[in-house]
Amino acid sequence: MERRKKSFSIMHFKDFMRSMTNEVANLIAPLFVRPIPRWPFFVFLGGAMFCLLASSTCHLLFCHSRRIAYIMLRLDYAGIAALIATSFYPPVYYSFMCDPFFCHLYLGFITLVGCATIAASLIPAFETPEYRVIRAVLFFGMGVSGVVPILHKLIAFRHRPEAVCTTVYEVLMGICYGLGALVYATRIPERWKPGKFDIAGHSHQLFHVLVVLGAYTHYRAGLVYLKWRDLEGC
Repeated sequence: MERRKKSFSIMHFKDFMRSMTNEVANLIAPLFVRPIPRWPFFVFLGGAMFCLLASSTCHLLFCHSRRIAYIMLRLDYAGIAALIATSFYPPVYYSFMCDPFFCHLYLGFITLVGCATIAASLIPAFETPEYRVIRAVLFFGMGVSGVVPILHKLIAFRHRPEAVCTTVYEVLMGICYGLGALVYATRIPERWKPGKFDIAGHSHQLFHVLVVLGAYTHYRAGLVYLKWRDLEGC
């Protein structure tokens, strides 16, 4: 019985390693027949890592002093904006890589809005109450702007299973981010039982878990895009 359990565990470990090897090979070893650029996917990975690193640094140094706390909060907001903006690079580029007009249009717009949102997060003048609406509109505009290229992709490639598959991943990503924002804003579950979730299970922790899940679903969508374009090109 013990030998069967060990054999079963070894088989699962081998399957896991084989899956990870295939994913890594798909990233760093483009096919030689129709190699496509990897930079949009790496831009997304860079934005995700910057967001998580900025958040970790903020939590680590926030209690140092009032000035450091202020700087870390600005950096944390900039990381969130970077993650949202860079998330659009893989779907837009790989969906419209054969249509430069729409590719440049969508990428240019999200880059412009992303830079404006990061600037609004870092510049102290935009922290004042009179600019609160502008900050909210910028973050909201970044999120909503992704609906247009996704709908465009579904219409243009409605006969492609890859378009449907990636859209499902992107919807899941949006749900994770949306739930994270909702939990964070409503302070659930600690608002129901104050003091019970001070160490584990409070809204801020759940928010970070949902953000990581959202980024991971988008990563899976990016792998589908890479395989699709590597095999078929335009």
